[in-house]
Amino acid sequence: VQLQASGGGLVQAGGSLRLSCAFSGQTFSTYTMGWFRQAPGKEREFVATMARPGATTRYGESVRGRFTISRDNAENTVFLQMNSLEPEDTAVYYCAAKKFVWTLDPSLYDYWGQGTQVTVSS
Repeated sequence: VQLQASGGGLVQAGGSLRLSCAFSGQTFSTYTMGWFRQAPGKEREFVATMARPGATTRYGESVRGRFTISRDNAENTVFLQMNSLEPEDTAVYYCAAKKFVWTLDPSLYDYWGQGTQVTVSS
C-alpha cells in the first residue's frame, strides 16, 4: 500500500484547507482510513478516522465540529476538510490505513503517508 498526502499549506486563522490522501496498492474499500497530526515536540495525535464506505466516523476532541473526514471510493482517496483553523492546528498531518479494523490508535495502523505540513498563522 502507498499513501500520498497533499493539500497542506499556510493559512490564516479562521481559514480552511482540504487535505487529500491518495491510496494505491490494495483494495481501498477494505481499509479504515485515519488522519493524525504531530506538532513539534508533541506526540502524534488522533484527528479523524473513517471505516469502510458508509461507516462510522470519529473525531479528536480538539477538531470535532470543525473538521470533516470523507472518502471517495471511486478515486481511492480520503479527504480531511478543515474549517475554522486555529494556530493550535499547526502540525504535520499524516494519513494512515488499517485493514478491516476500525481504530483510533495510531500504533495499530499498517501504512502511513509522508505527511503534509499545515501552518495556521494568527
